[in-house]
Amino acid sequence: MSRYRGPRLRIVRRLGDLPGLTRKSPRRAYAPGQHGQNRKKSSEYAVRLEEKQKLRLNYGVTEKQMLRYVRKARRASGSTGLVLLQLLEMRLDNTVFRMGMAPTIPAARQLVNHGHITVNGKPVDIASYQCRPGEVITIRDKAGTKQLVENNLQYPGLANLPSHLEFDKKTLIGKVNGVVEREWIALQVNELLIVEFYSRQA
Repeated sequence: MSRYRGPRLRIVRRLGDLPGLTRKSPRRAYAPGQHGQNRKKSSEYAVRLEEKQKLRLNYGVTEKQMLRYVRKARRASGSTGLVLLQLLEMRLDNTVFRMGMAPTIPAARQLVNHGHITVNGKPVDIASYQCRPGEVITIRDKAGTKQLVENNLQYPGLANLPSHLEFDKKTLIGKVNGVVEREWIALQVNELLIVEFYSRQA
């Protein structure tokens, strides 16, 4: 399955709040579709699938990428679910979003893909780049890029900067000080159900 490019509010109505996907709030509180208001009780498989879809759509990764992240998380020491969340949270596009340089993760991915972001002074245009502690993230010295980021900083997607990041709004320079902690992950998701979902696939 390729990256989702359809209506975002439809996804939010079905899965709940996805802070990385959109800043808009749906006017209707029930799920989309003809039978959205009288949905039946979900099966165990459907609940796990929904949690997985939340994670995948919030961070904008394909199913193939998700499988790779799950396998990588399994090989690492510690809780597989937490490591999976940390791998997704430490992606460059999400880090740019959490610093407030873009209103959503798709907008941050566009900044990265178009070569506007530098890591330790070198341009990086790979959205899935894994940020590491000690790295300095900033924008390229272009007037248009600076204006765009300054406008975005006035209306950040999330109000609070996570404890593992620091960002100077005057110089537009950010730094990664560590790995994100579980309580700073904005998405409300049960990572254990996601690990269970992939237990037979990955």
